[in-house]
Amino acid sequence: MKYYEIEININPCTDATRALMTSFAADAGCEAFEDTKTGVMAYVQQTLFDQQALDESINSFPISDTTITYKVREAEDKDWNEQWEQEGFEPIVVADRLVIHDGRHLPSAISLQPSAISIEIDAHLAFGTGTHETTRMICATLLSMNLKGRRVLDCGCGTGILGICALKLGADSCVGYDIDEWSADNTRHNAVINHVDDRLQSLCGDSSLLTAFTAEFDLVLANINRNILLADMPRFVSVMAPHSTLILSGFYETDCALLESKAQQLGLRLTATKTDSNWACMVLNTP
Repeated sequence: MKYYEIEININPCTDATRALMTSFAADAGCEAFEDTKTGVMAYVQQTLFDQQALDESINSFPISDTTITYKVREAEDKDWNEQWEQEGFEPIVVADRLVIHDGRHLPSAISLQPSAISIEIDAHLAFGTGTHETTRMICATLLSMNLKGRRVLDCGCGTGILGICALKLGADSCVGYDIDEWSADNTRHNAVINHVDDRLQSLCGDSSLLTAFTAEFDLVLANINRNILLADMPRFVSVMAPHSTLILSGFYETDCALLESKAQQLGLRLTATKTDSNWACMVLNTP
């Protein structure tokens, strides 16, 4: 799969201008973002990039006296995370009850509750190690829930961390899917090293895969960008059992109203919202 990387420079670059520009870039098809000192680096599948939409958003940018320029280049067809994978990451603790580590930087020196859960993530070209605010917020939400016996769907599973977390918290089974083959493979790999591979099925594809399922999931997790969530939410709802829960993240606080409106149209009720560094996480429930 070929990607463009779009270097967007914003002057002045503030939390507000960066968040708004990221939202507009998502409208143009971008699906992953990294904050930079002068703006944001956005990544988009070449076949999905709508440059006209990006230009129109910049030309009508609502915050006055803001100058925005961007450069588009073809992203290298390589393991973007190669150096990070070699170096690993320091253990990440969530609510003193969950530690996420890479298997090399072990969490023995960290003070945790005796019943704390350990998740090892060996990430290869996949998003989801717990280092991002959106992943941590969903994990924290899962820690507050009774997941015993739940059937879980992990949409855009990346490394599989969210499904693995749910299974280790008592969920009965999990189906994960991701459009990237390497992510689906990485999810299977991480399920094996966390000893939950007998309860986790990983598929390669997009939300159209859900047409093969009935209303059988008690918990749906989706840490994806705003536009994909808006497009795929009807399919999520179609496979949710009565009295089930949908947890969404991967978007900014400024996107919450739009997502809540879409959810209400589909009969979902918002029950909780978390925010962290302008990122948001929403919990919704079916009747």
